Amino acid sequence: MRALLLGARGAVGAVIRRELEREEHTVTAASRAEAGGIRIDLRGDLAPLAVLAADHDVVINASGIERADLATATARTPLVDISATGRYLAALRDAARGPVVLGAGLAPGLTTVLAAALDSRPHDQIDVLVMLGSGEKHGPAAVAWTAGLVGTDVHLPPEAGRVRNFRTSLRAEGPDGRTRRYLRADFPDHILLAPTGAPVIRSYLTLGSAAMTASLELVGRLPALRGLLSIAPHLGTDHWHVVARNRRTGERRQAAGSGQSEATGRLTALAALRIAGAAHGAVTMADLVTVDEAGVLLG
Repeated sequence: MRALLLGARGAVGAVIRRELEREEHTVTAASRAEAGGIRIDLRGDLAPLAVLAADHDVVINASGIERADLATATARTPLVDISATGRYLAALRDAARGPVVLGAGLAPGLTTVLAAALDSRPHDQIDVLVMLGSGEKHGPAAVAWTAGLVGTDVHLPPEAGRVRNFRTSLRAEGPDGRTRRYLRADFPDHILLAPTGAPVIRSYLTLGSAAMTASLELVGRLPALRGLLSIAPHLGTDHWHVVARNRRTGERRQAAGSGQSEATGRLTALAALRIAGAAHGAVTMADLVTVDEAGVLLG
């Protein structure tokens, strides 16, 4: 397989490239910098991307750039996108002319797989709980995504009215048996699974350090402080976990590990392998990967 990897120099991009090349696939690395690959600026004219996409079996967007017309530029070449922004993924789904994987990676991605695997009925209440390791040094795109939630509302929440990010919370037990406070956050599983008739889904975020979670809540209430997120110390570990639970039945599906970038890269590489050459339209990770397969992949 020939894969065009956008954002190849990033933390997630490096893992995707390693995983695909380990299976002896050919990866064309592309980024804004010319070092070690093709220079392509996704903020400008996408005509060069269209030319490159036509010569590859799959395009993977790990750049952090969110443009719905990427789906137009890649045309019939399958596109895999790791974005976690609901508004963008909904627009990407509408713009798709060929196969597109929406929200590959950990959250959404693995969370989508877990939530879809629950035995649920319409109107069941599903909580998606995400813990990200605040001790891991994330790339600028991940930091910018988190900062972008500050002072904004959840996109198309299942509740009536507006729901502000990081303003409300719940306490829940993680896979390690510890109870933590999770802040309401705009992970888009409720957008990705809505067309399948899924139950009501709400997503929440906590950080590996309780102090960092409290700081995130403070910034959520005082958006003028959002710049502090880019200079915050890396407290805690790189451990992560994701949980999907049905409030009515008590059923839980969960996974845990270390290294968010590592997990996201592995899952995205698998999505690229599954979608390449396929005739699908817009799909999610739940359409491509089972819970058991994800478990084996992540160990």
